[in-house]
Amino acid sequence: MKKIKFIFFLAIITSGSFAQNYTAAKDEAAIRKKFAEVSLNTIAIKSDFVQEKNLSMLSEKIISKGIFLFKKENKVRLEYRQPFHYLMVINNGKVLIKDDAKSTQMDMHKNKIFQQVNKIIVDCVHGTALNNPDFKVQIFENTNQLKLDMKPVSKGLKEFFSNILIFIDKKDYSVLKMQMNEISGDNTIITFTNKELNGKIADDLFAVK
Repeated sequence: MKKIKFIFFLAIITSGSFAQNYTAAKDEAAIRKKFAEVSLNTIAIKSDFVQEKNLSMLSEKIISKGIFLFKKENKVRLEYRQPFHYLMVINNGKVLIKDDAKSTQMDMHKNKIFQQVNKIIVDCVHGTALNNPDFKVQIFENTNQLKLDMKPVSKGLKEFFSNILIFIDKKDYSVLKMQMNEISGDNTIITFTNKELNGKIADDLFAVK
């Protein structure tokens, strides 16, 4: 049962690349500096999202829609609204999973891979992905976007992922898309729209109880 929940967690958190040409970043130092500034100044994020799950065993894509919330420090809420209702809240190492049938709590610290994947989410939305020691990161860019190609170096993550792609809007350094490519050939794409940065988000939305 725990394995099933973990696989579902992988499915819900993560485009093939946009149809644009990217070249190696010309000034990585400036980009890293900008990411650090974004990290300091990002207090909260609210966004709609569309998730596309591509499974090698299925010919059709699995499409889901919902609301994503982030708040310092490391609070994450994923609320799925279509085609079904499903909720995941991560707060201070605790995880709440709720669907129509039941509610389950988990301790994220007891599963190292689960913990690392949560860190990926937070790093990507919080602007600290370039400092994650579990990945070797290459930076590419075009006129409007950055693309981070993150290849896992830690043993646990290498068993699950070939690489993770993060697409960044150069205007505000917010995440446009994320793609998790699994060793199995499956991948998960999540597209963020209607982003609101640093708005008020109630703490009780992240309650794990």
